[in-house]
Amino acid sequence: MKIYLPLDAAAKALGADDVALAIVAEGVRRGVSVELVRNGSRGMVWLEPLAEVVTSAGRLAFGPMDVGDVAGLFGDLAAHPKALGMTDDLPWMRGQTRLTFARVGVIDPLSVVDYRTHGGLVGLQKALAIGPEAVVTEVTESGLRGRGGAGFPTGIKWKTVAGAKADRKYIVCNADEGDSGTFADRMLMEGDPFTLIEGMIIAGIAVGATKGFVYIRSEYPDAIEVMSRAVVIARTAGILGGSVLGTVYAFDMEIRVGAGAYVCGEETSLLNSLEGKRGVVRAKPPLPALEGFLGKPTVVNNVISLATVPVILERGAAFYRDFGIGRSRGTIPLQIAGNVARGGLYEAAFGLTLGQIVDDIAGGCATGRPVKAVQVGGPLGAYFPRSMFDVPFGYEEYAGKDGLIGHAGIVVFDDGADMLKQARFAMEFCAIESCGKCTPCRIGAVRGTETIDRIARGDSDAIPLLTDLCNTMKAGSLCALGGFTPYPVMSALTHFPDDFAPMKEAAE
Repeated sequence: MKIYLPLDAAAKALGADDVALAIVAEGVRRGVSVELVRNGSRGMVWLEPLAEVVTSAGRLAFGPMDVGDVAGLFGDLAAHPKALGMTDDLPWMRGQTRLTFARVGVIDPLSVVDYRTHGGLVGLQKALAIGPEAVVTEVTESGLRGRGGAGFPTGIKWKTVAGAKADRKYIVCNADEGDSGTFADRMLMEGDPFTLIEGMIIAGIAVGATKGFVYIRSEYPDAIEVMSRAVVIARTAGILGGSVLGTVYAFDMEIRVGAGAYVCGEETSLLNSLEGKRGVVRAKPPLPALEGFLGKPTVVNNVISLATVPVILERGAAFYRDFGIGRSRGTIPLQIAGNVARGGLYEAAFGLTLGQIVDDIAGGCATGRPVKAVQVGGPLGAYFPRSMFDVPFGYEEYAGKDGLIGHAGIVVFDDGADMLKQARFAMEFCAIESCGKCTPCRIGAVRGTETIDRIARGDSDAIPLLTDLCNTMKAGSLCALGGFTPYPVMSALTHFPDDFAPMKEAAE
């Protein structure tokens, strides 16, 4: 009997480890041989822990599982109270276009055999066959852009590093996933670590780098463990620093752990931290692509960007480019959180409207109350009211509405949310997390918090001051922390004025 049960951090937080122990114990009690595979999550967090039993027809899903539900897995499966049907036939799964996350939840994350059986290393094999210049061209023509926030074209960054002259070059993976409502990096690393390793090797081949680093936030102990084990396994199998595919190439990598600073999600702060320095933003130029880690040309990409490269090489640039809208090509892992009936990870092509995501996919608010606001792009993203739910999910489309996609975290609020308090949280968050490098961020966030408090006390004269301060922060900050903090503040003030007005009227 073969059963899959996630080792994903979210599933474990909901009791997956206890369910795993119960499955093993029940098998021993009944004298049934059980092969328990701890896989990644399928992304349906509201159904975790999700057990999948392998049958002749496919994998049957059961969830959310509790210890008391385990015995039923050894009886009539159709009669199990938590039976959901075939996993691949569930509406959440059928509606997706899974490219980057195609193997997550399907395979044993630490099995090289499983990885190769499900298409792993095909992209690397093609990269070795076509050579560095063609790899850069393929990635460029695919339209892949940074999935970590800025949306910068990946191929252009790689071409810059490839053309730089240096005795050493590096590939740095930014896995410091600190935005609220985001968890795609974590799920990918816990559920399919070899695809990130393969993507980093391909990047190294493309630009001439021989060493890579994955910088993971310390708050992700499970991802750190899985990635660390995967690197050792890949090295032993010859995938790293070897010639497993018959072609000799030199690339090795290691895992580095951050120390809890949100600003280290910004690439230059990350590089400082990686070098053992204080995590402070660097002024640009020089760009990291020319003078990055230890002053050498460095590719800095997000987990999802690098993990998407293997499928682009495997299926071709045109295949990937055919998904999406405008300049937003391919797929995006939507991370749906907050007050929703169905939260989790949903990979789809760019172009869905926010209404489709929140109402149809997420099922509206878990409380049953109306949706009031949706914050897209983490704590620095704008709040969108229902009147803007027809905006298609794309980089330029959101920028045109004074918003940002960021890392595609989507946090939903019902009509009980106080948007003035949400605006204050954004400012206070910036004040706490600022590295102190630039004045608009260091001082502006503190003054901004004070100004919002004035508005809360009924001082209407503080509103234009807040607007001016936000414009100054946007124009003068060196990184996204100070530059984008005005987005949630101004969107809250603009789209939800009633949350500000009653307090002023009461004070009068």
